[in-house]
Amino acid sequence: MAQYIERYQKRRLISSYFSVVLSIALVLFLLGILGMLVLNTKKLGDHFKEQITISVFLKDNAKPVEVDQLQKSLALAEYTKSAVYVSKEDAAEQYSEDIGENFQEFLGYNPLKNSVDVKLKANFVSPEQIATIAAELSEKTYVSEVNYDKPLITLLNDNVKKLSFWILIASAAFTVIAVLLINSSIRLSIYSKRFIIKTMQMVGATKTFIRRPFIATNIKLGFLGALLAIIALGSVLYYVHLNFPELNLSGDIPVLAGLFLAVMGLGLLISYLSTYFATQRFLNLRTDDLYY
Repeated sequence: MAQYIERYQKRRLISSYFSVVLSIALVLFLLGILGMLVLNTKKLGDHFKEQITISVFLKDNAKPVEVDQLQKSLALAEYTKSAVYVSKEDAAEQYSEDIGENFQEFLGYNPLKNSVDVKLKANFVSPEQIATIAAELSEKTYVSEVNYDKPLITLLNDNVKKLSFWILIASAAFTVIAVLLINSSIRLSIYSKRFIIKTMQMVGATKTFIRRPFIATNIKLGFLGALLAIIALGSVLYYVHLNFPELNLSGDIPVLAGLFLAVMGLGLLISYLSTYFATQRFLNLRTDDLYY
């Protein structure tokens, strides 16, 4: 009978530890995901901004030397990420693929123009700066038209600002929730041992002596939970890197190392503080209050 009770208590203890570790790991994992979003919001915004294309359409009588000079000057400009010359034949072929039929067959000619497709660096993707660049390019005598999606640029800039703001708000709110959830899990674990705490106190053990094993145990659980969260975060980063390499989320090693250390440090700190204050609460309670 005694062995059965002992096994039952061990199972309950293991189950209690497992639930604490799991809750810490899940909360820190979600917090780490938000941390990654906060750290990479600008990078993600820059990636989408740099997909914006300005098409500089050339007149049919533009000389090859003028076209070559334009492409080289654009490639060297401080605002340019890439400048690619697209002949009207290549443009017609691409357009035919997009619509699924050869439009030149029923038109009888190619109405498209030679162009230089320019992608800008993210810092220069704003309605005002692009308008200035387009006006400058339009002044060239061999340029027929400068075309870009004005509403998309305005919408993109507005959405990037809103996204950054709301991610910061969500991160702050979730940090508070994470602290409360981990604290609640640890307090419940210690609550089940409140009579042991009070018994040790009644036989003369000091508060520091009583707190020490609880703090040591829960710091270990916090370490395990944080370690599981870091492994899960690493797996998510690896998956994103394989499927979306252009985002380069795993390229900044010091930032990622800082994020992982922050997750680990937060897990240990919350575990320590929660255990300290939870044990202190039960140490300060009267014996009669333990039943409520």
